[in-house]
Amino acid sequence: MVQHRPSAPREPLAARLPAFPWDSLEEAKRVASAHQGGLVDLSVGTPVDPTPARVQQALREASDAHGYPTTIGTPALRDALVDFVVRRRGAGADGGSDGAAAIGHEHVLPTVGSKELVAHLPFQLGIGADGAVAFPHIAYPTYDMGARFVGARSVPVDMERLAAEGDAAITAEDLERIGLLWLNSPGNPTGEVLDVEQLRSIVSWARERGVIVASDECYALLPWDVEEVPSILDPRVHGGDLTGLLCVYSLSKQSNLAGYRAAFVAGDPELVGELTAIRKQAGMMLPTPVQIAMTTALADDDAVRAQHGVYRARRTALREAVEGFGGEIHGSRAGLYLWTAFGEDSMASVHELAKLGILCAPGMFYGEAGERFVRIALTASDERISAAVERLTRR
Repeated sequence: MVQHRPSAPREPLAARLPAFPWDSLEEAKRVASAHQGGLVDLSVGTPVDPTPARVQQALREASDAHGYPTTIGTPALRDALVDFVVRRRGAGADGGSDGAAAIGHEHVLPTVGSKELVAHLPFQLGIGADGAVAFPHIAYPTYDMGARFVGARSVPVDMERLAAEGDAAITAEDLERIGLLWLNSPGNPTGEVLDVEQLRSIVSWARERGVIVASDECYALLPWDVEEVPSILDPRVHGGDLTGLLCVYSLSKQSNLAGYRAAFVAGDPELVGELTAIRKQAGMMLPTPVQIAMTTALADDDAVRAQHGVYRARRTALREAVEGFGGEIHGSRAGLYLWTAFGEDSMASVHELAKLGILCAPGMFYGEAGERFVRIALTASDERISAAVERLTRR
């Protein structure tokens, strides 16, 4: 008889992760869905408006894609990425640089959406269990997940304090372990924006410590109460040296391309080269039709401008109604959310709004500092936004 040796014990990674936050909204969603006027779901930031017609047409025309795509993207897509970061994100456009020539194909790389990159960047950069990943103390949960996936320590940080006080914003133990620092400006969920001086201060601090800085800027073309949303790619921030810096960007919000998974990373060519090498080995390739559609979307400023106008109108109406209902809106200077406090804990606010058929996200999803807030998204149709406004006003 063959005797089988017992296998080594295995602890599934999934078992070491917290519950998916949105699962806890099921009861509130049930209550909200029972409203006679139907559910107004303002809990997620998924676009509801059509993908621009020119982008849809480009996708259709590229549907005969029988060969494997390249990880690095088509030459046309890389040209479009370079043009976009120079034209719309200020890369090489100031500080005495030579403009577009300062950024080339080696600085950009398309990704299969931005969430997968956020989740896997610590792994792709070689950060392990002895390291740490820092991110905003009120933040999109995936920064934390990326650290957990590799067993690294998660370090929530107040970025305004880091910009002003440096080391004093982080414990001594964590300072010695941080290998990657995430920025998110405009922030999800707060809508706060870091200015040039703050970004420059954080970059300087990170360079002194050999920390890589990745800046998630996917809401950058949705400003409301700020004159500009500067990028980490801006020479005013990095002084003409992109070493150790990465900008992560998505077209999901500005161009309604969430279903296309069209995003990119740009910055330090050595780091982009590292990511390219790993992603080639893993077969992480943006489908060819999406690459072609993305090329079209990157140049479609008219569609971005029109969508911005749509969100502005929704934001104006919803903000007035929320404030009239007793909400105090904090930050929310850019992006797709109203970061709102009603003077109670977040789940109490969620359930109160659910009685009106309105579903929002509790601030505790985004860290302990968000416990007394809710995130109210602008991503619902005009009809549903009007329904929410009417219910908040009538009450």
